Amino acid sequence: MKKLGLSKSLMLILFLSISFLGFGQDRIIPYSEVPAKIQGYIKNHFPSYKVIQSKVDYEGLTKEYEITLNDSIKLEFDDKNNIKSIEAKSKLPESVIPLSIREYLKNNYPNNFIIEWELKRSYQSIELDNKVELEFTLKGNFIRIDN
Repeated sequence: MKKLGLSKSLMLILFLSISFLGFGQDRIIPYSEVPAKIQGYIKNHFPSYKVIQSKVDYEGLTKEYEITLNDSIKLEFDDKNNIKSIEAKSKLPESVIPLSIREYLKNNYPNNFIIEWELKRSYQSIELDNKVELEFTLKGNFIRIDN
């Protein structure tokens, strides 16, 4: 009987510990609570868009931000408030894409535009409107077409 009570107590402690760590907990917040660095990025690169939703995502001891703009644009920022991904259904502003990647596209995909950009640990990836995915180094040099 005591073993059953002890097991339940341990299970409860384990459950509360996992909950406390905040695995993947998203919380909608007012845009005024979004860090100034992120607000500045949005104002600089997306001045004519309206913020629809702001979320903070707690991942263990870090927190990341997800901002949704009108026209189905989703921005994700890392725990240092740096942009890490942008998704859209239409053309992304040129100002968010490194010059070397824009030049590569102008020379190799002149009739297409970028709808997604993501910064990984060791490279950048983009998706074009024709669903072609390309990978570039962190400096913007072409690596390969991602199938």
